[in-house]
Amino acid sequence: MQEIRCGNCGRKLAAVRGFVELQIKCPRCRTLNHLKAESLPTPPLSAQCLEEATCLRNQ
Repeated sequence: MQEIRCGNCGRKLAAVRGFVELQIKCPRCRTLNHLKAESLPTPPLSAQCLEEATCLRNQ
């Protein structure tokens, strides 16, 4: 799990396991913390196989 801390005062705001976009207002200093994921989560392997199969049929 990843700790989310306020960018202004350093207070721990949350512990998360994966997110795409997150906004948390710090109760201590009232700073609005806006975080975005570094990369999007990868789709499950079964979804990738379906996409590849569809692409192969269309060729």
